Amino acid sequence: MRRRPLAALAVSCALVTGCSVLPSGPTPMPSDWIPQSSISPAARSGAMSPDGFSVAQRMTVRVRNIGCGFIATGTGFAYDDSTLITNRHVIEDSRSIEVSTYNGDNLNATAVSSTTVADIAIVRTNQAVLSSYAILAQQDPEPGDVITVIGYPNGGELTSVSGVVLGSTADPLDAAIGKVLVTSAEVEPGSSGSPVLSEDGEVVGVVYAKTDDGNSLIVPVSTLRTLLSETSLLVPEAPSCTTSAFDGSVYVGG
Repeated sequence: MRRRPLAALAVSCALVTGCSVLPSGPTPMPSDWIPQSSISPAARSGAMSPDGFSVAQRMTVRVRNIGCGFIATGTGFAYDDSTLITNRHVIEDSRSIEVSTYNGDNLNATAVSSTTVADIAIVRTNQAVLSSYAILAQQDPEPGDVITVIGYPNGGELTSVSGVVLGSTADPLDAAIGKVLVTSAEVEPGSSGSPVLSEDGEVVGVVYAKTDDGNSLIVPVSTLRTLLSETSLLVPEAPSCTTSAFDGSVYVGG
């Protein structure tokens, strides 16, 4: 049975073998502490292109996993003109991976790699058509930092949602080694693999799950940088089936 990390964790625990009660999260923010609102990276006028899309929007893609008897969708973002970053669970059990850009271009994946160190996968496309790429932050965000998530929730339109970093915790889904970050940004199924941006527009993490109280979990940029620099941690993913049969099952994964 396939995992759906961006369903509420109460549901995820029924799907993931060995999942137990979610560990207590970070201590609540002080009741008198209010984060200052700010312009999200998607809304910065200096980041807009002539077609009206920001750099963050142009680098974010919809990922479509055509598997054995199902179709699922998630989100990813461009690391360079033909390399995308998404979640491992978004591309698992795939027969083929399709990618669509903000302006409707469709690409096919030529190679997919993933790791067990974190819920991260690398997808390489057959065309170098992406013109806007992620700038990875040098450091992980701190509690209280304002962040913005850009993705395709429920497989629908490209949207952005903002929140605040609440702290770090051990991964409740056992999808990563070490700590993951908790944010107040409310994400939905289909948002897995979305870039998490700082106020400066740099990628500080990758969304991969949500908690049952509406917070989101992200793989921090420090982990992502480690994976990109140590390629031995990434293992090629072979198609999990050779049949072209499709039974009509469609769900919004990730």
